[in-house]
Amino acid sequence: MRPSQLLRGLCLAAGLLLAPLAARAEDGYDLWLRYRPVEAGAATDYRASAGTVAPVADTPTLKVARAELERGLAGLLGERRDGGGEILLGTPASSPRIAALNLPLKAAGAEGYRIRTLNEGGRRVTVIAASTDVGVLHGVYRYLSLIQTRQAVDGLDLVDAPKVRYRLLNHWDNLDRSVERGYAGQSIWDWWRLPDVTDPRYVDYARANASIGINGAVLNNVNAKSDSLTAPYIAKAAALADVFRPYGIKVYLSARFSSPIEIGGLKTADPLDSAVRAFWKAKADEIYKAVPDFGGFLVKANSEGQPGPQDYGRTHADGANMLADAVGPHGGIVMWRAFVYSHEQPDDRAKQGYSEFKPFDGKFAQNVIVQVKNGAIDFQPREPFHPLFGAMPKTNLGMEFQITKEYLGFSTHLAYLGPMWEEVLQADTFAPGMGAAGKGSTVAKVVDGKLHGYSRTLMAGVANIGTDRNWSGSQFDQANWYAFGRLAWDPEASSEAVARDWAAMTFSPDKRFTGPAVAMMMGSREAVVDYMTPMGLHHLMGRSHHYGPGPWVAGGERADWTSVYYHKADKAGIGFDRTARGSDAVAQYAPPVAAAFSDLARIDEKDLLWFHHLPWGYRTRSGRPLWDELVGRYSRGVRSVEGMQATWTGLAPYVDAERHAQVTTYLAVQRREARWWRDASVAYFQSINGLPLPKGEAPPPLSLEAYERMQFPYTPGI
Repeated sequence: MRPSQLLRGLCLAAGLLLAPLAARAEDGYDLWLRYRPVEAGAATDYRASAGTVAPVADTPTLKVARAELERGLAGLLGERRDGGGEILLGTPASSPRIAALNLPLKAAGAEGYRIRTLNEGGRRVTVIAASTDVGVLHGVYRYLSLIQTRQAVDGLDLVDAPKVRYRLLNHWDNLDRSVERGYAGQSIWDWWRLPDVTDPRYVDYARANASIGINGAVLNNVNAKSDSLTAPYIAKAAALADVFRPYGIKVYLSARFSSPIEIGGLKTADPLDSAVRAFWKAKADEIYKAVPDFGGFLVKANSEGQPGPQDYGRTHADGANMLADAVGPHGGIVMWRAFVYSHEQPDDRAKQGYSEFKPFDGKFAQNVIVQVKNGAIDFQPREPFHPLFGAMPKTNLGMEFQITKEYLGFSTHLAYLGPMWEEVLQADTFAPGMGAAGKGSTVAKVVDGKLHGYSRTLMAGVANIGTDRNWSGSQFDQANWYAFGRLAWDPEASSEAVARDWAAMTFSPDKRFTGPAVAMMMGSREAVVDYMTPMGLHHLMGRSHHYGPGPWVAGGERADWTSVYYHKADKAGIGFDRTARGSDAVAQYAPPVAAAFSDLARIDEKDLLWFHHLPWGYRTRSGRPLWDELVGRYSRGVRSVEGMQATWTGLAPYVDAERHAQVTTYLAVQRREARWWRDASVAYFQSINGLPLPKGEAPPPLSLEAYERMQFPYTPGI
């Protein structure tokens, strides 16, 4: 008998039913769509409101919507719901009853919905209506979530619509089923068995995404293989598209820029060459014949060794527009990544994306979206917002977040990323367009198109999904998938409210659980920043695999692939000077933002060493010298994880033993590795500055040489 089973048995035998325990062990497969029974008293009220589900029109999506509603209500309220109410689903085009109601649906747009409670002949009717079938499906998931989070459903009148048009997962999945920066097992796409065999898990993947409004999936890695665009793999993508279509999810493919050479028999991939342009038009026609609603291409070009238009003396706009011409007649888009840096060693890699793209503002086709990472380096635990946001009013810009935790402890560290994303989205670019001197021009308003009137808007997230039964490698990493979808639907949503909904649906709606659990989640990312990269330090991870601390990493092929390039620690001080005295990266921001980042009296200390190289004795706002403050924050991160452990232990009565035990195990790993990060980092920086540790701080238990000798072959995700 496993310890978790023994614990369950002891609790039941002792009658310690202080909070609802699951009727069976859970492995996390059901995600936030668990639909576990509502408490007896509340169930009676919900049954009276819910009642029976009316028949729907015979369309694939409406049948899916009705089946999901029946499934959810049966799980939450039981099979018998005889309270006299009724739920009516559909569109004015599919339901004469809904058409007769003449509900205002304009605000719901193409994918949103309206839910309204009506009285029809003395009978309560809940109407879930939309202009399109997929809008109805989104409304069904919203209605079920209200019950899951124990909100009232007896007097509803709400309307909701996505603020961002394209809400996509980017799967960095390879054709051999490995996943770059994947920490949850193999790729869920079984390319070998496709298209003949479609795993039932694909349907559950589509259900989960539709429930949070995700409407697209890029199936293959941005470091793409041309094989993905050959006929056999197009057929495989078409099979997945058939599964996803009823859920309102389109498939996209990453396109390798050199495909005209590798699979087209040409000698060039020059985007201005007529034969190359003809190749891409023919390839687009071939794909759309197999997948009529194909979404388009994602492209990584001239970055980290990938081929691109600059190989031929052309621009990013030349390459993107060529592909846009190919997919445009079919309604497709091109997502062109702005994560680029040249072969030449830059003075500051943080400036590269802006420098390469800003000059071409207004030169990209209308069906091109330039996909920009949230920060200018590479998905660090904390980065200031990317300077391109607010700087390209004539070019559609989309946000790229990383859901998989490449730099935040893989799947074993609990780090809820909602606050990180909210921090970026709410950052003010001060770009002209909203208020006086641009005040109020947040990144969220750039991304959702309000600021510049973009014709196409995008939020993309690098997926953390794999074949693990819990999908994401750990229970709490599911929250990042969920939060991404919710913030893509509404970039101005509260990450705390999102966390509360996720915790209630995934574990328990009991406030004795959600209160402490959400507080733990909301502080978890800051804990990671503290024990990994406090006060604006960045890119201090182990070389290549990005596992564990490596502030000593130096040498090799490129300076900007090392840690010492970024922290620039020496006997005198630490930090990267990006002010006018240094690389002048601040000049890429609007003047009010640049002024705040440059001014030591105004800059938030969370960004201090990102923009300033300062003496070890610099007096921080706490009154402590910089060295003491850094060491204190490293230690604070460790204590925060210890606090998370204590919180989680106290939540055992509200969580099934299976999942509680896994989270407990992972928190123990996180605590040990947080301590490793703290000790190794302190040992290294102390070797540079020669300063004593602040009073009360424990010295690292190992020598710096011992930390440097640690090797980690076969690290996952490479």
